[in-house]
Amino acid sequence: MKIQNIHAHFDDFEFTAGGLFTIARERLGSAFTGQVIVCTDGRAGHQFRTREETGRVRLAEQQESARIGKYDFKPLRLPDGSLPREACLQVTVPLCAAIWKTVRDFQPDYVICPPVVSDPLSGIHVDHVAVADAVRKISYMINVPHAFTPEYPADETVAILTKTPVVLNAFDEYNKRTNTFDLAVDCEDAFNLVCEMSWAHRSQITEWLPWVASPVPWPVPKDIAEWKRMRRAAYSERNAALGIASDHLYEYFSVTCWGAEPDVDALLKDLPGIDLKRSRIDALRKRLDRSPKV
Repeated sequence: MKIQNIHAHFDDFEFTAGGLFTIARERLGSAFTGQVIVCTDGRAGHQFRTREETGRVRLAEQQESARIGKYDFKPLRLPDGSLPREACLQVTVPLCAAIWKTVRDFQPDYVICPPVVSDPLSGIHVDHVAVADAVRKISYMINVPHAFTPEYPADETVAILTKTPVVLNAFDEYNKRTNTFDLAVDCEDAFNLVCEMSWAHRSQITEWLPWVASPVPWPVPKDIAEWKRMRRAAYSERNAALGIASDHLYEYFSVTCWGAEPDVDALLKDLPGIDLKRSRIDALRKRLDRSPKV
């Protein structure tokens, strides 16, 4: 089982799929490999550090999170070797080519990325939207071996068959009032480790987020114990907003048809922790059912 998380920023993974990765590794052992791809340079997310220092600090924090969470982390590099710029990410041929190549190189069973936002009244983050749109646009091209050979030269007389993954959308906090889900994954057993992974991003948690949240109060956690209390409250609020009465760590995913055509029974077998009572399985089956209607 190989799952690849493709997201915009350093720290996005920990708040969207860190629990799923953790319980998958604990339950599947060496049969599971998780990879996290971050698609921006991390240089814009701070108020008093220079861009260069911010990028360096946030990269080190992501590497520390990867050490704690035991997942493979790679920053996305464009075909020219550069890192995409944070805060102004756009869907370009180089971005699509880079994501196409990283998926083909890893050959995941599942890709997790942000959702595409269709509601013009919804709040968004430009970088999240760009990653979502780029993943959607390259998903069919994953098994098109020469789609980006101008960017990544290869022998065009040789074709390598590549697995096309199922693509899942993660919950996106920036999509104000428009989030939905198919699968509710109970990651409570991973709560402590997910908090430790996210606590690695202290330049964000204790410096940037309290500042940028103003005038909305954002308490600065003194230590990881206080951070865990804050996360427990945040998970409870998120659950309530999605109609789930629980303070457990739940992670939420929507099933797309961007890549391989999903099979509901395979999803339920492959992904650990799916709460059958709180997931919307019947609606998902109905949406994916392509049998002719009489």
